[in-house]
Amino acid sequence: MSLWGGRFTEESNVKFKKFNNSLNIDYRLIQDDIKSSIAWSKILLDVKILTRQEQQLIEKTLYWISKKYINNVKKIVASESEDIHSWIETLLINKIGIIGKKLYTGRSRNDQIATNLKLWCKRKSKIILKKIVKLQSVFLNQAYLHQNTIIPGYTHLQRAQPITFSYWCLAYIEMLERDRLRVLNVIENLNYSPLGCGAIAGTSWDINRNKLALLMGFSSSTKNALDSVSDRDFIIDVLSAASISMMHLSRFSEDLIFYNSGEANFIELSDSITSGSSLMPQKKNPDVLELIRGKCSGVYGSLLSILVLLKGLPLSYNKDFQEDKKYLFQGIDSWIACLDMSCVVLNNLKINKIRSKQLAREGYSNATELADYLVNKGISFRDAHHIVGNIVVEAIRQNKYLEELDLLVFKKYCVIVEKDVYKYLTLESCLKRKNAIGGVSPEQIKNSLDAVKTRLLHLS
Repeated sequence: MSLWGGRFTEESNVKFKKFNNSLNIDYRLIQDDIKSSIAWSKILLDVKILTRQEQQLIEKTLYWISKKYINNVKKIVASESEDIHSWIETLLINKIGIIGKKLYTGRSRNDQIATNLKLWCKRKSKIILKKIVKLQSVFLNQAYLHQNTIIPGYTHLQRAQPITFSYWCLAYIEMLERDRLRVLNVIENLNYSPLGCGAIAGTSWDINRNKLALLMGFSSSTKNALDSVSDRDFIIDVLSAASISMMHLSRFSEDLIFYNSGEANFIELSDSITSGSSLMPQKKNPDVLELIRGKCSGVYGSLLSILVLLKGLPLSYNKDFQEDKKYLFQGIDSWIACLDMSCVVLNNLKINKIRSKQLAREGYSNATELADYLVNKGISFRDAHHIVGNIVVEAIRQNKYLEELDLLVFKKYCVIVEKDVYKYLTLESCLKRKNAIGGVSPEQIKNSLDAVKTRLLHLS
């Protein structure tokens, strides 16, 4: 049933009708449409459009529709309805007759759609919060297991200084914490209800919009109807948070792709999340990580599509908005899937501790500690930096680690070097000395692990 047919004397062109309909996309709003419709029925009871019996019948029927059809997508999409709103209205009227028609007094699809989208975004954002916390917990478990697993830290993809796998995990926990806080901020910004704004100018009925907002779980109502029905900033907020989080997941994937490569080869992905080559029988490819990295671009595309969709639109509502749900749903679906798969990857990860420690040694990642040793002996850092650079060249020439060089070699470049230099050069010493807040020392890692554990226990 069309919601706007009275003005028209001709039937819709078949191709236009198919082009115009959006039920195959917005069916996902059924739960949110029913929630807002039940709240609206209670407000119509307040202004005596509905009797108590009529309101209760409408509410009961809407709950019946939800229970019967919420998991029956094929049945919904098979309908010829224009969108989910008209589908529910048609079903309601067919079920209870003229009383169902009363529900739509004073309400426009413009404020209805904006409200349903906000409800959907709030609902999904709360799910995403839990998934972010779950991924943080998986990182935390790995961090506890690998407090003493030394790996090379990189800058410019060159081995730089030694770190631990625990420390690496803690870095991504911090990124995810920022993601979590952004989602909380998104939920706060979603907390204002557009329902009751009508088409563009508000409603003539003396309704209590703040009470209406509370009935749906919002904290308050929006302030300007003209803005409210055409506002999609909240979609930008959601997809912006998704894009930043996906960037973090893509970086995580890139790290593990490199660590898993034949050149680094200090982690191994489970057979259960890798695939082979159709031609080369020896291959074991990190497809899951490459897909997470690849899906990041799709989420970026969703955000950019919404920004471009909105940039030239005049106030107020425009049919262009029908396209917003496609980008929103695609972006959030990818984000949720990648958060889930990141947990699977981490839970199925093996680390070659001997190989990772060997790589940390081979990269002369203890060179900075040697420079600091010289500074402690009274040499300026710039001079120490130059001296150590020469010593590294000598170590490369001799094909030795710094800690394997003879004391006489050190003295050749700096006479004040003594035997105590060797205790500075162990990888364990390098880690232990980074004891300022945020450093890689075992003490700081323990403090970080305990703090994260406490926070996650509070959130669970």
